[in-house]
Amino acid sequence: MLKEFKAFIMRGNLVEIAVAFIIGLAFAGVVTSFVKDIITPIIGAIFGQPDFSALKIDIGKGAITYGSFLNAVLTFVIVAFVMFMIVKAYNRATGPKAATTRDCPFCLTTVPLAATRCSACTAQLEGATS
Repeated sequence: MLKEFKAFIMRGNLVEIAVAFIIGLAFAGVVTSFVKDIITPIIGAIFGQPDFSALKIDIGKGAITYGSFLNAVLTFVIVAFVMFMIVKAYNRATGPKAATTRDCPFCLTTVPLAATRCSACTAQLEGATS
């Protein structure tokens, strides 16, 4: 059982996911600081309210602190935008992937490039590559 656990822990995907998770946490801290220390003061200079966490609605003895929610939404939007830009740059740098499949011209089923017959309609396919 210990050998199986060690094999599970040392699998490449699990280690890659763990590293990505840790880097993601560090990145989230950087973005949170960016929003808190740079973006919200700029918003404050424009609109007069640098930190939204003080915004609240009093209800009896309790309060709805919607300002903290606004700060969290702003942080999320910035993180999502930065991740979008990173993925877009990565896709541009790696270029398009080579095709591994094609569509059967008769039934439009996806078949491997090397196929000589369609697995769905058994039609003879022209131009098969090997």
